Amino acid sequence: MNEQLNDVQKEELEKQWEVLSYGVSSIIPEEEFKDKIAKSIKNRQPLKVKLGLDPTAPDVHLGHTVVLNKLKQFQEFGHTIQLIIGDFTGKIGDPTGKATARTALTDEEVEHNARTYFEQFGKVMDMEKVELHYNSKWLSQVGFSEVLKLASTVTVARMLERNDFHNRYKANKPIHLHEFFYPVMQGYDSYALESDIELGGTDQEFNVLFGRHVQEHFGKEKQVVLLMPLMEGLDGVEKMSKSKGNYIGVDERPQDIFGKTMSIPDALIMKYFELVSPLSIEEVQDVKRSLDEGTLHPRDAKMKLAASFVEMLHGKEAARLSREHFTNVFQKKTMPDEIPEVMWEEDGEVSVVDLVKELGLLPSKSEVRRMIKNGGVRINQEKVTDANQMVQGQDGTIVQVGKRKFVRLRRSS
Repeated sequence: MNEQLNDVQKEELEKQWEVLSYGVSSIIPEEEFKDKIAKSIKNRQPLKVKLGLDPTAPDVHLGHTVVLNKLKQFQEFGHTIQLIIGDFTGKIGDPTGKATARTALTDEEVEHNARTYFEQFGKVMDMEKVELHYNSKWLSQVGFSEVLKLASTVTVARMLERNDFHNRYKANKPIHLHEFFYPVMQGYDSYALESDIELGGTDQEFNVLFGRHVQEHFGKEKQVVLLMPLMEGLDGVEKMSKSKGNYIGVDERPQDIFGKTMSIPDALIMKYFELVSPLSIEEVQDVKRSLDEGTLHPRDAKMKLAASFVEMLHGKEAARLSREHFTNVFQKKTMPDEIPEVMWEEDGEVSVVDLVKELGLLPSKSEVRRMIKNGGVRINQEKVTDANQMVQGQDGTIVQVGKRKFVRLRRSS
């Protein structure tokens, strides 16, 4: 196909290839991807790019934007984004990485979570140009005879190749028959929408490859799979996850997004730039070159990174104010301009541990004690060194936990 393109089309092919393959962990198969782009350019026909979502949780964090940023790049080249809400598959639940079967979602949960996804995805990509589909539209119409035909093309041994199923089988934990149908149904989505490309994380390889399998079963052109790297969270070790507390949420306050970004390990700076930042490839490469040459300090690189995240999610002005806030509070050691206020009705002295716990600044007393031990609790800017210290909850007292949490006590009298 490449030989059939004129010089202008070949230049466009190379441009799309450079951007769309950038930061991708693996392309399966790579040559077919290039051929699909060339065919799209030659025929002036946009590619259909699929992302499937089971709305199991409504909170989107920066780890999710790895895939969203790639979809946005496809959008900018004029390709069609197919966003599939798994209201049917969600009733089984994706078994990926799970030691037990998932709890089925109710229709109300699916609707609420899907609505929240749309709002948060809109911070990264143009949702008005997205094709939105619910897979119950076709999966609820598939007859049992068709299900049996599809099931006959997949062996139990193939299913047990999955790490999650394999581990549960070896550990004598139950694997329910309906769980085997999850990847088959996800693959049927690709057939129903005639998808050209499917995106997913590297942990989704087993599922997304089923699209090729099902399309081939029905005699259709097979999609190409783009697997995106998983993003480590703020701890630099575990995959970013709300349950692990190592995440940056796209709906968080601008100054919290900025402050959290400043806490990432230096070793992850470039990975965050390459996979999550909205900066161009050229801008990211400039940052890498400056870091390698030692002309850019990692702290300043993180400032640039943090500002790019806030601008992407909240706009330029929010990015400017967040940078000023961080500089004032954490570099100049001044107090923030706005501190949340909490009414405090208790009379007499209270232990610092109880105070911090009651204010909800930390979830447990043991965590408060640990934070005090690490020097992370201050009362009126004075570091607390003794977990047994007692304080008077006076009007105007400022309690600080870590670098970002401040509360000012107010009394009614």
